[in-house]
Amino acid sequence: MVDANGVPPLPWLATPLRDLLQRQQAHALLLHGPRGVGQFELAIALAQGWLCETESPDARPCGRCASCKLVQAHSHPDLLVLVPEAMQLQLGWGANDEDDAPTDRAAKAKPSQEIKVDAVRRAVAFAQITSGRGRGKVVVMHPAERMNGIAANTLLKTLEEPPGSARFVLSSAAPDALLPTIRSRCQSVAMAPPPAQDALTWLVAQGVTDAAVLLAATGQQPQEALAWAQQGVDAASWSRLPALVAQGGVETLAGWPLPRVIDALQKLCHDSACVAAGAAPRYFPAAAIARGADPAALDAWRAELTRVARNAEHPWNAPLLIESLVQQGQRALARKGVAKRGISVHSLP
Repeated sequence: MVDANGVPPLPWLATPLRDLLQRQQAHALLLHGPRGVGQFELAIALAQGWLCETESPDARPCGRCASCKLVQAHSHPDLLVLVPEAMQLQLGWGANDEDDAPTDRAAKAKPSQEIKVDAVRRAVAFAQITSGRGRGKVVVMHPAERMNGIAANTLLKTLEEPPGSARFVLSSAAPDALLPTIRSRCQSVAMAPPPAQDALTWLVAQGVTDAAVLLAATGQQPQEALAWAQQGVDAASWSRLPALVAQGGVETLAGWPLPRVIDALQKLCHDSACVAAGAAPRYFPAAAIARGADPAALDAWRAELTRVARNAEHPWNAPLLIESLVQQGQRALARKGVAKRGISVHSLP
């Protein structure tokens, strides 16, 4: 959302926000792009602009009117934000509805990663109620791909024939995971990573050291780079990772969540293949990637990492899996003709 000076939380959102408010009249938008470039923040700022009560349309959202202040306080009666239970604390949205208060039984359960059908039904009912402040109703759903099949089908009819002045904003980093019928009922708005200098300036302002290394490591996704820095991943440890894997070391990776480990190894495999083919690496500093890796072994490692990533929900023995993947990486990163012993992930339970 924009602040009291009308400034968006991410500086690169100012232009797309202004353009959408001036030109976009669709009742349902799908904001999509790489994770970590501000889809959710743009969705909230867009909702704030639609609900803003300032007299000048070109000044919306103003950040100072009563409506903007209600959005800033997460208490606007005409704005409903749906996010999975597991993301509510992180984002600070979605837990205000009394219906969302956990029961004793639900409080003991692991927070859901999905947007459930009951939440979507509440959104449909919310959209049908008359606007409390007369500027319409807005429903924001993030990440939209977290709707399960039943929830998505519940939303279809309302997206096709929205009631009154209701508007829906769906934000997503994986639009292909949405039902085609959902996508077809929304106006698509593609978001690209911001210019590198804008992203670096913002990261430095957030206190990130050697921001360029982490920005490259995350594929030019500044919010993801900030999250990594806040979770203890720094430029030095990232730059050392290729050498550690080449030596069979797993110490740096031991404290990382398994999806991040797999992602890091996939990026190392990608960059090593690029260097082996005479191209520049994308995710690691060029000096960190050793030359002479075996392309065939790298391709086998890539295939295994892809297979494991597709089965991320499998109850893996994480330490054993990481050790196995690193050993395979060690063999792949060795110079051609150098063989190293190791075990296969296929043999893991």
